[in-house]
Amino acid sequence: MIKLLQIVLVVAIAWTAAAQAADCRRPGALGTSRILAVDPAVTPRVGLKSFSETLPLADREVVLTFDDGPWPATTSRVLAALAQECVRATFFLIGRNAAAHPALVRRLAAEGHTIGHHTFAHHNLRYTKPGDAEAEIDRGIAAGELALHGVATTTPSTPFFRFPYFEATPQLLDRLQSRGIAVFGADLWASDWNPMTPQAQLQMLIDRLKPAGKGIILLHDPKAQTAAMLPAFLRYLRNNHYRVVHLVPAARDVGVARAR
Repeated sequence: MIKLLQIVLVVAIAWTAAAQAADCRRPGALGTSRILAVDPAVTPRVGLKSFSETLPLADREVVLTFDDGPWPATTSRVLAALAQECVRATFFLIGRNAAAHPALVRRLAAEGHTIGHHTFAHHNLRYTKPGDAEAEIDRGIAAGELALHGVATTTPSTPFFRFPYFEATPQLLDRLQSRGIAVFGADLWASDWNPMTPQAQLQMLIDRLKPAGKGIILLHDPKAQTAAMLPAFLRYLRNNHYRVVHLVPAARDVGVARAR
């Protein structure tokens, strides 16, 4: 019964996201151009900075992803910027932050964003014993699911995971694949873990996006410089005819394009 309830909730969230993506009433907004369902059985790991494959994006299509939240002061600003442009993103949450701010986790989902997982305490799992590493992954998943659905399960309702620092091991990658959890790297980022002005971060991100032309973009919503930079970056995407693609899990969604 609990698993059925989880599936119903995720389907509702996915369809809410679809409806919002298709119905942006703000003239001239960037918007969300399409929804892409990712099937972990077909696409177990993506992101050219770590893996040989990435998502099947067309030229000038980008996926916006945010790590390390939620963090009230900055995540709220990121959400406001995304809402202003009717854009949907994927948030890879740290479990301890989700546990501390469950209302913000629910707000992310309610506003149509996808919730992924990013361990409980952001440890580097490459240098962690395999059993302890999987326990850290599961503790993060359970904290996120409890905040979102009220059930502390280690089966994620959205089977998307990103390793802290992109530091994985072959054993952990195989283990997550066997559990039906897709591992996300990234195609480009703004290096926002380094202190810089929002203007410098914007220029760095633009300079990296131009030659790539598309891709999965990694940002960090707890960073104040990223929250300050985001409105200008979304305007840049809009003014330069980029399109935002929103990710959902394929196994729990119907009637949308699948990643292959």
